[in-house]
Amino acid sequence: MATKQQTNIINYIVICISDFAAQFRMTQKEAFRFLSTYGGIAFLLEHYEIEHTLSPDDTIEALTHICRENGGMLA
Repeated sequence: MATKQQTNIINYIVICISDFAAQFRMTQKEAFRFLSTYGGIAFLLEHYEIEHTLSPDDTIEALTHICRENGGMLA
C-alpha cells in the first residue's frame, strides 16, 4: 500500500501529465510517453518538493524546458 506521500506524488504527476497534454493538444497517453521519454517524469519525481508548490503554468514551462534539453521538440 502506498504511503500518503507516495499517493500525493502520484496524484501530482497525473495532474501534470493532464495539464501538459491539454497545453500541447495531445492525449494523456501521448503526454505520458513524451514526458517519460524526455525526462519530464524523472524531473517531477526528483524535484517534487519544490515543483508542487509552483503554479501549473510554471511547472509546464519547466517540463517543456527539460524535455527540449533532452531532445523533445514541441510545437
